[in-house]
Amino acid sequence: MRSSFIVVMLMLATSAFAHAEPPKVAVFDLEMIDTSLQGEVNGTQADEQARLSRAGDQVRKALAESGKFRVLDIAPVNAAAHGSNLQACGGCDVKLAAEIGADIAITGVVQKVSNLILNINLYLRDVHTGQLIAAGSADMRGNTDESWSRATGYLVRNRLLAPNYGARQPR
Repeated sequence: MRSSFIVVMLMLATSAFAHAEPPKVAVFDLEMIDTSLQGEVNGTQADEQARLSRAGDQVRKALAESGKFRVLDIAPVNAAAHGSNLQACGGCDVKLAAEIGADIAITGVVQKVSNLILNINLYLRDVHTGQLIAAGSADMRGNTDESWSRATGYLVRNRLLAPNYGARQPR
C-alpha cells in the first residue's frame, strides 16, 4: 500500500496540471462497518453516528483550509449518499460526485471490531475514470471523540495533505 501511495504522489507531483486550479473534491460522510459484539447487541449508536459526521466535517475543513483542494458542497447528493453503501454500490460515489462537478470522490469507512479496536480507511477515486487514486488507513485504540479525531487528523496530514498530493493526474 505504501509503495503504491508513493507512486501516486510522484505521478501527481510531475503532472502537467501541477500548477492548475486545485481539484474539486466531494468528501462524503464516513460509513461504519460494525462487527463488534456491542454493535450486534446494541445496534447503531448515536455517539458513533455523530463521530462519523464529525470525521467527514474534519476532512472537509482541513482540505478546504489547505488550498490544495476545492471542497464542494455535497448537500445536493447527501441524501442519496446516505441511502447507499458507498463502499459496495458499484461506483455510485463517483456518480454522485460527478453530479456536483467533482474531480475526486473521497469516501471512508470506520471498521469497528470492539470499543477498543477500530480502524479508519479513506478512499480517493478519480471521478472521470472511476479508478482508485489512493487509500489511507489508520488504526485507533478506543471509541472516543478524541481517538476518532486524532486518527482522522493523521490521515489528513499524512496522506491527503502530504507534499504535492493536491496536484491532478493527467487524463
